[in-house]
Amino acid sequence: MSNYQWDSQFTELFNRCLTRYQSGDTDFNGYYNDADLAFLRSIGYKTREFFDFVEDFGDGGEPTLSTAILIASARRDYFKWEMNGELSSREIKPSDLPGKGEALDGYTWLPRIIMKAVGKLRGELDPDIMFCCGGDRNFLRTHQIAPADFLRAIWSTGGEADKMVEFVKSHSPE
Repeated sequence: MSNYQWDSQFTELFNRCLTRYQSGDTDFNGYYNDADLAFLRSIGYKTREFFDFVEDFGDGGEPTLSTAILIASARRDYFKWEMNGELSSREIKPSDLPGKGEALDGYTWLPRIIMKAVGKLRGELDPDIMFCCGGDRNFLRTHQIAPADFLRAIWSTGGEADKMVEFVKSHSPE
């Protein structure tokens, strides 16, 4: 894999998978060849994690490819620099997440998206959890925060709740 053009490889794979998905092939397990799997591993991605972006874009047009690349860039950098390229053995299950109605300093969904973002950076999300799902996108759109910016704020704050509240306050038009 070329580190210089990893985003081009991501784009090519995304478009190839999207074509299969739009043709009616929804079994993502058959989408990837050995080179694709090596590429995904090199950026700290799981096959389902990648497919979730393809599926959501194919079904609803978001998150866009550029958003998916920016999110992947944050994960890739964290994986490379903070995790030294080593995959985590921990997995966050759906039942571990704060409830959808839970709030932090009046911000409903914030406890949930903080945990999901930490899990995304560390590659620890169960295959049934997606960072930047519809609920996450609604929260981020409401508070005028780009998904990758939220991930990088999680990285820089260590996911500390009080610092993330301040981050959201600094962006929110409310």
